[in-house]
Amino acid sequence: MSRVEEIVRTVFGAGSVIPHRVRLPGGASRETWALDVAAADGTRHELVLRLDSPGAALEAGATLAEEAVLMRTAFQAGVPVPRIISSGASHILMTRVPGETIPRKILRDDAYAAARPRLAAQCGQALAAIHRMPLSCLHAEAEPETDPLRRWQDVLDRLGQPHPVFELALRRLAATRPRPGRRSVVHGDFRNGNLIIGPEGIRAVLDWELAHAGDPLEDLGWLCVKAWRFGSPLPVGGFGDYDDLIHAYERAGGDPVDRDALRWWETFGVLKWGVICVMQTMRHLRGGARSVELAAIGRRVCENEWDLLRMLRRRAENPLP
Repeated sequence: MSRVEEIVRTVFGAGSVIPHRVRLPGGASRETWALDVAAADGTRHELVLRLDSPGAALEAGATLAEEAVLMRTAFQAGVPVPRIISSGASHILMTRVPGETIPRKILRDDAYAAARPRLAAQCGQALAAIHRMPLSCLHAEAEPETDPLRRWQDVLDRLGQPHPVFELALRRLAATRPRPGRRSVVHGDFRNGNLIIGPEGIRAVLDWELAHAGDPLEDLGWLCVKAWRFGSPLPVGGFGDYDDLIHAYERAGGDPVDRDALRWWETFGVLKWGVICVMQTMRHLRGGARSVELAAIGRRVCENEWDLLRMLRRRAENPLP
């Protein structure tokens, strides 16, 4: 009996069957399956199963058991998330939420035309809910609350690659650092591409493995990073304006947003993504993981350098409107 069948029969009974299953693309250290399950009582269930692959070294971030705690807490806080059916040390079985996650389809397809004007406000509401989750839901090994600039300076130094624009951005950000906000749960990767969208808007927030304690504006700034606009001129995920996001966030109970601090965190996000692009490219070039995808991401480095130069100039000349 496969691990998939074993988990399904433990949850739904020995007479349950899986008439359809397909493995979804994902990381080497974890498996993700879309399952249709026919239970012994005649009910049918559309599910997603995530598994830790035996013997695989896990990437940094929460374990599946720890993600399950986060998602259950998020559900209680009013965050739209898939409902967890079962979880253990190495699996999460959850409801399969229909909808689209591919940003270019979300931003261009007619099916989501009515949803797009609502998404920025819905993101604000979801983020306000995330930021009222209790810190106790974070796993014990969650990323410590360290200086984010120092962390990414150290990463850049270890890579041993000269990137003067990134060095300039680190110095400018250090010199203009805003006062820290309230310490809260931070999703860590809240952006277009990690949301399930239907014709009415956001149906679920995905990918909780990078959750940690930090400044809530980190999440808002990351959502506004230019890379997650996918060619759209609209600053919030490619689908909305700052006002839509901020007003909805504050109305939903989020702390008042200092707009200059938000711009700081957005700039920080562009810097962070740029350094991550260098990291991914070097994995390929140094033989850690030979991949055309990783090699191609190297072209994103110069895009982020250009974006940073423009943002640093705007920050010096004009505050966020």
